[in-house]
Amino acid sequence: MPKLDWSVLERPGLDRTLGLEYQTVSETEVTAVLEVDERHLQPFGYLHGGVNAALAESVASVGANVAAPAGFVAFGQSINASHLRPVRAGERLTYRARPLHVGRRSQVWNVEVRDRAGQLVCASRCTLALVPADA
Repeated sequence: MPKLDWSVLERPGLDRTLGLEYQTVSETEVTAVLEVDERHLQPFGYLHGGVNAALAESVASVGANVAAPAGFVAFGQSINASHLRPVRAGERLTYRARPLHVGRRSQVWNVEVRDRAGQLVCASRCTLALVPADA
């Protein structure tokens, strides 16, 4: 399994824009945290479901790329997200991704999003395609 150069997680992009902070990264688990603020809310004052879906794909993609065979990269192919509990600004969310399937051409990762109290806020499943890095 390739070792992750953590500097790649500091590059500009959606994760940095939204404030996602990676805690652990391996081929069997990725964890990250998000402090929910005004940037993450829909017009009615609650966490936008798209934030959870996007960040679930981010943590699954990081794990899938670490678990990918040499010469391959992982790209999100399909995602679903069940939003189970409303969240307001000021909450701290933890994203935890773990693989369900690690194959030669695809991977499937489960992502749980939990609040400070450990309550499940969002359950997500992400399928990732593995493609040659030079494609």
